[in-house]
Amino acid sequence: MNEIQNKNIPTHHLSFEEFQYATLENGHPENFDDVHRHNFFEIIWFEKTSRESILYIDFEKYSVSDHSICVLLPGQVFKMDLKEEKGHVLAISKEIFEEICLTESLQLKPISPFIINKEDIENCRSLITILREEYLGRSRNNFIKAILRAFILLVTDKLSLQRSKNIDLQRIEFLTDLINENYTSQKETDFYAVSLNITTHHLNHIVRRLRGSTVKKLVSQRIVLEAKRELSYGQKSIKEIAYQLGFTDSSYFSRLFKKQTGFSPEIFKAENSRR
Repeated sequence: MNEIQNKNIPTHHLSFEEFQYATLENGHPENFDDVHRHNFFEIIWFEKTSRESILYIDFEKYSVSDHSICVLLPGQVFKMDLKEEKGHVLAISKEIFEEICLTESLQLKPISPFIINKEDIENCRSLITILREEYLGRSRNNFIKAILRAFILLVTDKLSLQRSKNIDLQRIEFLTDLINENYTSQKETDFYAVSLNITTHHLNHIVRRLRGSTVKKLVSQRIVLEAKRELSYGQKSIKEIAYQLGFTDSSYFSRLFKKQTGFSPEIFKAENSRR
């Protein structure tokens, strides 16, 4: 058991606080170096970058420039090679983020790094200054949450992602949460339909209309995403990964992976294992 656990991709936790603030230039190197996950949300604002400022998020490579924002969701695999970047890092617990975040897509799916609107930069700096001073000073929880909410609304304004009250979008959000929590043990549509108190036909109709997919495909995509993370960055065998993802037959897992990606797990691992 210990041998298998030691092969896990390291997970960083918020140990004693629900919110932490740091700067890229003064943060501890172990917070950024090497491949890791978070069990919390993290927002990184790159105020200054170089030509070689690169992030790796879930086996995808991203170049970042001045005033890029990176939002990391819990569970995403992340790596960043620090050079001379300057900026701010906000680590936010799931509980606080879900309380203050009013943008549906930040909670539903990963977002690629994006650039802050030029006209918002000075306001962002003001909010970060207030946030840093409060965090290092009186550290009033409600005050910090209010500033965080303002900062998130400001930097995501260009994305136009305000939460909709549409019942079907709420069902999609709940479905996404259910899949993230249960994809290793519940792979059939019936489970998710019962949990949402609607028929499987109705649920698939909603998913096709709003996501262009089906429930089973969404579950398969979540399985394959986790498999790609482990194959790209972890040290587990394919059999161990299949077992972790709820497959007693690793050959069935391999067939699903190849159907979704066009590659066998062995070939994908050989071509994407890195850093």
